[in-house]
Amino acid sequence: MRYRTLQLAGGPHVVADAPDGPRLTAGGADRTLSDLLALPAADRDAALAPGGPAPAGAGELAPLRPSAIVCIGLNYADHVRESGMETPKRPLIFAKLPQSVIGPGEAVVIDPEVTEQVDWEVELAVVIGETARNVPAERALEHVFGYTVGNDVSARDLQFADVQWVRAKSLDTFCPLGPAVVTRDEVPDPQALALRTRVNGEPVQDSSTSEMIFGVAELIAFCSRSFTLRPGDVLLTGTPWGCGAFMDPPRFLAPGDTVETEVEGVGTLVNPVRSAVAVSA
Repeated sequence: MRYRTLQLAGGPHVVADAPDGPRLTAGGADRTLSDLLALPAADRDAALAPGGPAPAGAGELAPLRPSAIVCIGLNYADHVRESGMETPKRPLIFAKLPQSVIGPGEAVVIDPEVTEQVDWEVELAVVIGETARNVPAERALEHVFGYTVGNDVSARDLQFADVQWVRAKSLDTFCPLGPAVVTRDEVPDPQALALRTRVNGEPVQDSSTSEMIFGVAELIAFCSRSFTLRPGDVLLTGTPWGCGAFMDPPRFLAPGDTVETEVEGVGTLVNPVRSAVAVSA
């Protein structure tokens, strides 16, 4: 099943993309997918059940609003090669602030007084469905609800200047997610998915999750050994080669661009790029 979130008159509403079209879930209005995933299992299953048809023409939101976004750096062998950095011996963990999340069609907003080097990063985003603490790798995927597309938008000038990466990764609008969360049963092997990015229609990233240094199951096990992953949390699993900062010459996003990030079998996320100056005018 594929779940999206629409903006309706009563607030956000989770819809299920059924064979006969999008259906309102039984969870009700003004509840996000994150809210529904936090329910006890039986209540959650009932809340996610498709009901009547969704109204046409409703705007799309991010499919969920995670309370925690855990990110993994340098997790693709081809990205390690292009960056010239050493292969990590264990996952490199950082975080993005939840207020950076936007949905399909929403603009990545660049404030030129804060950053001049904004980069794209297509990522497989894992949505946690069951509380995970000290989970062994062989059982880790049982704790996954589904997958969506993530774009770990990054202010490279801030990232390379700061001691840690949170500010560079967490500027408002710097975490596009969507367009849908695809349930685990529809993604039999998360390590065999193509990932692509296009900027203004031009391919810039084209790789596969098979290039991950640490796979999804290993990442969940590693993270859960240190902290609890809760239903609705999102794990961004790293990006492959093709980031603008490592091109010759470097290339960055600019107002007027359109960035498309795609994960095979999960979907394509499209976001325009705008200037903060234009937005406030």
